Amino acid sequence: MNSPGNSGSGQQQKRILIIDDEEDVTLALGTALEQNGFKSDSYTDPVLAYKKFKEDLYDLVLLDIRMPVIDGFLLYQKIKGTDSKVKICFLTATEYFHEEIRKRQGVGDFKQELFLRKPIDNEELVHTIKGLLASR
Repeated sequence: MNSPGNSGSGQQQKRILIIDDEEDVTLALGTALEQNGFKSDSYTDPVLAYKKFKEDLYDLVLLDIRMPVIDGFLLYQKIKGTDSKVKICFLTATEYFHEEIRKRQGVGDFKQELFLRKPIDNEELVHTIKGLLASR
């Protein structure tokens, strides 16, 4: 969901990268975000997403946990190694799954609000993202 040159208002739009192996999820999230004034790019291939990732390009990354080839936590580490300032918000289908992975992967210091449970209501998504971006 990329719309180059379509900046809308004069103020800088916040850029969000969506990485989820389900195309319907990336399309739905991208549409909701762009309808609420954000600029979004999305990838269904986590390896390609990382290859194209550049420092200081995105304000926030929405990152699925369960993906083929490279899971969300490993991709998180790679992204943070490239851009330590970018905010990350994990997407997960179940509460249990992300709690278990957090413990197993040693990432228990993440705050609960950095995890969004799928499916997510568009209003809740936008509200959460605005809050994360404002806390910078």
